[in-house]
Amino acid sequence: MKTGLAILLWGADPDVPVRLATPFAHAAAAAAMELQVEVYFSARAVQLLRPGVAEALRASEHFDKTIAGWMQDALDHGARFFACSDSLRAQGLTMADLIPAARHHGGAVQYQARAADPAWTALVF
Repeated sequence: MKTGLAILLWGADPDVPVRLATPFAHAAAAAAMELQVEVYFSARAVQLLRPGVAEALRASEHFDKTIAGWMQDALDHGARFFACSDSLRAQGLTMADLIPAARHHGGAVQYQARAADPAWTALVF
């Protein structure tokens, strides 16, 4: 039986907000189903963890909910957010630059450990 979902945000770029709501909708749904959920922010996705960035983005001009709202839904259901140290460095950020909910380190090794665990499902966005 599956007990967890690990989501890797690799192509979730703040410059393309149309791609940003879906991973958090899946995270919230899985967490609401009482799965453990971990969202790993890599590449430019770590920018979403800076205060004010996700609040300024919407997946569609026809939808009022911000990306920050989607992220908060996932957090409210119990998802945990992890920032890749290398990605932070590449973007010129430190853990102190991030929203409090995302001040956990987690990168390739942690994500791959989850992906290799038969009790977990892994998704990449």
